Amino acid sequence: MIPNTLTIAGVDPSGGAGVLADIKTMSALGAYGMAVIAALTAQNTQAVTQISPVHPEFVAAQIDTLFADVRVDAVKIGMLGQEGVTRVVAERLAHWHPAHIILDPVMVAKSGDHLLEKKAIYALRETLLPIATMITPNLPEAGMLLGQTAPDTLKEMRRMAERLRRLLNDHEDCWVFLKGGHLPGQETVDVLHNGDRLIELPGRRIQTPNTHGTGCTLSAALAALLPRHPDVPEAAQRAKDYLVRAIARADELDVGHGHGPVQHFHAWWPSPDTGSAS
Repeated sequence: MIPNTLTIAGVDPSGGAGVLADIKTMSALGAYGMAVIAALTAQNTQAVTQISPVHPEFVAAQIDTLFADVRVDAVKIGMLGQEGVTRVVAERLAHWHPAHIILDPVMVAKSGDHLLEKKAIYALRETLLPIATMITPNLPEAGMLLGQTAPDTLKEMRRMAERLRRLLNDHEDCWVFLKGGHLPGQETVDVLHNGDRLIELPGRRIQTPNTHGTGCTLSAALAALLPRHPDVPEAAQRAKDYLVRAIARADELDVGHGHGPVQHFHAWWPSPDTGSAS
């Protein structure tokens, strides 16, 4: 059965991040992608120039209208922007109770622009973390959630994953996927933790400036994969493998003059060098 997957996030007109990147990822991985628009942005590969909020009541209406008709197998949550939207998303998802809720706590864009109100961080901790089945913060986002500085060693990262796990539901099927891309050096180790098992997913840094939307892509990949791969470590490794290949092929695209997008359709579009897909 083809899973129906929903992204609740903001719109990046450049297509590198947000709902457009999520839909590309879900489609590439064989899921049917749907989107609830939680925020509007004016941005490109270099900067976010303006953010236009979406009224919380309209966000709720989008969610309720969709769930009333469509079976939703997994939900990915990205940029929400406002406290009111954060709270209403948590309320409606708690009502509809989808099996998988993957929370990517988007706070800062690749350009450095802030995407989440400061007062919304507390609302996210209070309302969304308790219902999420997986969270996928990078190290700066994890530091903001915990009110501490981001770690710069793998040992500190493991401790942070344990602290983050305590913010989630006690159920063993709730996981932290802590992304280690901000660690210094050429290793990019991610840490997966469910309160009992702590699993490291090793990797090597790929030298490219085109990494816009990597967090969105990973969380959307998890939403697409988890309904068909109930073993969470397996789904996590598959999602990471997909993202690594998308980053490795990112330089084939020519989008903008800043941090360009990854190549979401690397498995489908031929490589300019070989003429075949990877």
